[in-house]
Amino acid sequence: MKPRINMITLGVKDIARSRDFYEKGLGWKASSMSNENFVVISLNGIVLCLYQEELLAEDALQKKCPLGFRGVTVSQNVTSKAEVNQVLEHAKAIGAKIVKPAQEVFWGGYSGYFADPDDNLWEVAWNPYWPIKENGFVDLPE
Repeated sequence: MKPRINMITLGVKDIARSRDFYEKGLGWKASSMSNENFVVISLNGIVLCLYQEELLAEDALQKKCPLGFRGVTVSQNVTSKAEVNQVLEHAKAIGAKIVKPAQEVFWGGYSGYFADPDDNLWEVAWNPYWPIKENGFVDLPE
């Protein structure tokens, strides 16, 4: 099997509110395939889907997770410490909760976390060992 991730689906409480956060707040463009039941956003080769959390749990035959850490974060790697700060400041300005301010981290990089309106955690990180290609992809050594 070839390793790949094509889509990440975030369970959300309110599709319209979440769409506003990602589309109007972060400036990410929802596909015309989106509707009142789900939102799909192209992220440079990966699709981010926003879907009603109860329906997502039902589809996966799972009980809805109680509040608290869900064991998953989504990360955006950027090209500098300054860009980490800029992204976190922007996220805060549009209503995200900063759950970990940007700081030097044990592995040698610089990162912080914000939570979207549904408490999905997003890490914003600069990693000196992972250059970012012009197309936005991480350039890992083979």
